[in-house]
Amino acid sequence: MNLIFLALIVIAVATAAIREIRSTDPDEQPMQALSEGAIDAAGSAVELALGLVGVMALFLGLMKIAEAGGLLTVLARLLRPLMVRLFPSVPPEHPAMGAMILNFSANILGLGNAATPFGIRAMQELEKLNPHPGTATNAMALFLAINTSSITLLPTGVIALRASLGSEVPAAILPTTLFATLFATIAGIASALILQRYFLPPPATRSIDPNATDPAETGAATDAPLGESQAQDRSTGEIRDRGADEKDGEQQPMNIEVPTEGYPTWVSILVLLGVLAIIPLTIVYGQAIAPWIIPGLVVGFLSYGVIRGVPVYEVFVEGAKEGFNVALRIIPYLVAILVAVGMLRESGALGMFVGLVGPLTTPFGLPAEALPMALLRPLSGSGAYGIMAGIMQDPATGPDTHVGLLVSTLQGSTETTFYVLAVYFGAIGIKRVRHTLAAALTADAVAVIAAVAIVGFLFL
Repeated sequence: MNLIFLALIVIAVATAAIREIRSTDPDEQPMQALSEGAIDAAGSAVELALGLVGVMALFLGLMKIAEAGGLLTVLARLLRPLMVRLFPSVPPEHPAMGAMILNFSANILGLGNAATPFGIRAMQELEKLNPHPGTATNAMALFLAINTSSITLLPTGVIALRASLGSEVPAAILPTTLFATLFATIAGIASALILQRYFLPPPATRSIDPNATDPAETGAATDAPLGESQAQDRSTGEIRDRGADEKDGEQQPMNIEVPTEGYPTWVSILVLLGVLAIIPLTIVYGQAIAPWIIPGLVVGFLSYGVIRGVPVYEVFVEGAKEGFNVALRIIPYLVAILVAVGMLRESGALGMFVGLVGPLTTPFGLPAEALPMALLRPLSGSGAYGIMAGIMQDPATGPDTHVGLLVSTLQGSTETTFYVLAVYFGAIGIKRVRHTLAAALTADAVAVIAAVAIVGFLFL
C-alpha cells in the first residue's frame, strides 16, 4: 500500500505539473486546482467518517447482540458436517477444525474483527499438522481460499456507508453481494481442490500424529507469537474484510466454546439449500424486499437476543461504542486515500485513465470509474474502501447509480487477497504458498464477474 499511495500522489503531481507547463491559458491553473483538491478531499474524508458514526454504531450494536447470543456457535455447528468433508486431512476434533469453523462463521456475519484471531489460531493449529514446515499444506490453501471468498450474508460496513451518504435503499446490495460471494466461494473451493493436484508438496520432513494436539506430541514448534498482524486484518470494506487489511478496531472475539459436534448432516443441507433458495428470490424480488431489510435486521437481532437471554440494551450499547471507535479509527485511512484520489482527479490523470480504459470495459458492464477500485481491492481494503467512498460521494455517481451499486457490491464480495496471505502465512512462517494465491485470485476474478453480471441484470 505504501507504493500504491506514493504512486498515486506522484502521478497526480507529475500530470498537473506537465499540464501547468504546457498550458497557454492563463485561467487554467492545474497546480492550484491540485492543491485545492487535496485540501477539499481531506475535509470531506473527515466529514464522511463522522457521518458514519451513528450508522456504524447501530450495526455493530446489533452484531454484538448476535455474537453474545451465540449465533457464531450456531453457525459453527451448521458448518461442521461440511467442514469435515472439505478438510479430510484435519481430524474432526483437532483445534484447527474448531478455529476454522469459527473463522468462517464470523466472516459470514461480517464480524471481521472477531474472525481475524480465529483465523490466525487456525493457521497455527494447521501448522502443527504440517509434515513439511515452511510450505503451505492443502488444508491451509483451501482454508485461505475460502477465507478470502467466504459467503457474506451481511456486508454491514458497506450498508452503513451507503446509508451515511444518503442512499434511498442502503441494503439494496444484499442480494448482489450474496450472489457474488456465493460464486466466489464455489470458485475458490473448486480451484483449490483442482490446483492441489498440480502443486505437489515436497517430501515430508517430520512425522505428524494427526490425533495429537499438543505441540510436543506433533513435533511442531510452539505457537507463533501473536504479533501486530493480528490487529491488522479485516478491512473497512466489511467492517466485513469479508477481508483483510488495516484493522479498524481492537475488538476481540468473545470467549465462545468451540462445538465438538455439529448438527445432523440433513439439517446443514437444508440450511444450505435455504440459503441457495434465497438468492433467486432476492434477484426477482430484491427491489421490493430491500426497504424491509434494515427494519427486519433490527427486529430480528433484538428478538434473537431476548430469546437467548441477552441483556439487549447493555450489549447493544457496548457494540455501539465499538462502532463509534471504528468510525473514528478509519479517518486516517480515508484521509490518505481520498486525498490521493482527489489529487489524481484534479490533476486530470484519472480522467485520462477513464477515457482510455472506458471503451474497453464498459461494454462488459464494468464502467471505467469502477475499474481502479476493482484493481486495488486485492491489494488494500482501506484503499479500495476510500475509492468506493469517493465514487459514491461524487454527485455524478452517487450510491444509488449503477456505478455506486457496483462498487458497493465489489467491496462486499471481494477481498484483500495479498494482505490476507501475507498476514496469515506470516504468522506461522510459511514461505512457499504453492497454489494458494492462484486459488484466491481465481475467487476474486469470479466475484468481480459475478458482481458485474448481477448488478447489470438488476439495475441496468
